[in-house]
Amino acid sequence: MRKTFDSELRDLNLMMLDMGSKVEKVIKVSLEALLETDKEKAAMVKKLDNEVDRLEADIEQKCLELFLLQTPVASDLRFVGSVLKIITELERVGDYGVNIANVVIEMDGPHIKPLVDIPRMANICQEMLGKSLDSFINRDEDLAIETARRDDEVDSIYDEICAELLEKIEEDKTIIKKAIDLLFVGRYLERMGDHITNVCERVVYMCTGEVVSL
Repeated sequence: MRKTFDSELRDLNLMMLDMGSKVEKVIKVSLEALLETDKEKAAMVKKLDNEVDRLEADIEQKCLELFLLQTPVASDLRFVGSVLKIITELERVGDYGVNIANVVIEMDGPHIKPLVDIPRMANICQEMLGKSLDSFINRDEDLAIETARRDDEVDSIYDEICAELLEKIEEDKTIIKKAIDLLFVGRYLERMGDHITNVCERVVYMCTGEVVSL
């Protein structure tokens, strides 16, 4: 019975990695769509997010089956419960990627400025997501804590973006719509960072049983 359960847990790990890799791709493709103002890539983001949603449902079903059909010990319960929380956070990251794609679809014409800070934010979010998944697979609470600290970088860049765009709006009221689009993109990336931080917090709980705020 225990061997069967351990095998199911390994399958769950693989499903989590699959979902995480698709969310990483959502971030990557949504950024490419934005930088290139590519509406076809923006549409691709929505298809990728549908796959993320499907995996979330599959993983949730798997977790419920483990609860109901197996006899997990306390540490197993903590692991499976953490998976249920983490997939919710990953799904939200994917949704923010779709929000960025929707901005691209509604865009008309070139950007009002070269995009430098927004790609920096997106790249940090991608790195955070990858490391948060590594910390999950390896049960590495130290890596989870270290990864969550990078959210401060995301927040700092977002503040810089807001200040710069508000200044540009003051100088030229005709760019308000395009500036607001970029403000929203910055906000979506900032929220991605928050949800990835929540993943890290859950990894720490999974490893230690301690509820932390990172």
